[in-house]
This record gives sequence, C-alpha cells and structure tokens, in this order.
Amino acid sequence: MAHWLIKSEPSAYSWDQFVKDKKTSWTGVRNAQAAANLKAMKVGDRCFFYHSNEGKEIVGIAEVVRTAYPDPTDKDGKSVTVDVKPVGPVKTPVTLAAIKANPAFKDLGLVRQSRLSVSPVGDAHWKLLTKMAGAKE
Repeated sequence: MAHWLIKSEPSAYSWDQFVKDKKTSWTGVRNAQAAANLKAMKVGDRCFFYHSNEGKEIVGIAEVVRTAYPDPTDKDGKSVTVDVKPVGPVKTPVTLAAIKANPAFKDLGLVRQSRLSVSPVGDAHWKLLTKMAGAKE
C-alpha cells in the first residue's frame, strides 16, 4: 500500500464536508506531477487530508476507493480524478510548522514541493506523521 497527501483549502472543500459527503472525486487537479500521482494511486492506498492556505495542517486520513478515471470537470478531457472516502479524523492535527520544524521531513513532498496538491508520502514519513497525529497507521 502506498501513502499520499491530498490538499484542499477548507473554504473550497473541508474535511467536515468530506465526512458529510462520505466519498468524493478528487477533481480539479491540473498540475502534471500531481496528476501523475493520482494515476499512481491504487484502491486501498491511504492519504492524509491536508487543509491548505487556511489551517495548514493534516486533519484526517482518507482511502482511495476508485483508481484514476477522466475528470468530468476538465473540458479538455486531459485530467484524471480518483475517488476517496474518509477513514477518520486525526486526534491531533499536524501543522505545517511542526512538520518543517522536524529535520526528518526535509525530503517530504509537502516541504520540498509545497504547491503540489497531491504528493506521495514515504513509509517512514507516514509512520512518523501518524504517530504525531495520534492516528492509527
């Protein structure tokens, strides 16, 4: 199983809305690298749900329930989306400041490519972040 980080501005699509919806298509990704990451996702992969711009913190864990398919919001038909469902909130939100303060995360995509909306999370980073969040792996 691979691990990922997916970002959303809470004013656009929040964790609370995601939980209320019970499932969503991760549409609107237009960056080529982020789209390649969507294409690499497999059913059962876990994702941190990260509130960007407002909050700047990991607030929950999601699971991929459908692999990449054409994004219906893309008029050009070039983009893909995946479907994800909430697994649960984290006990303690993990802030970007806390992540940047820990040298163990210097190679984490969120730190290295901060504007990327979908990025991989290595196993060691996943374990450390879930521990910081008080969440189950």
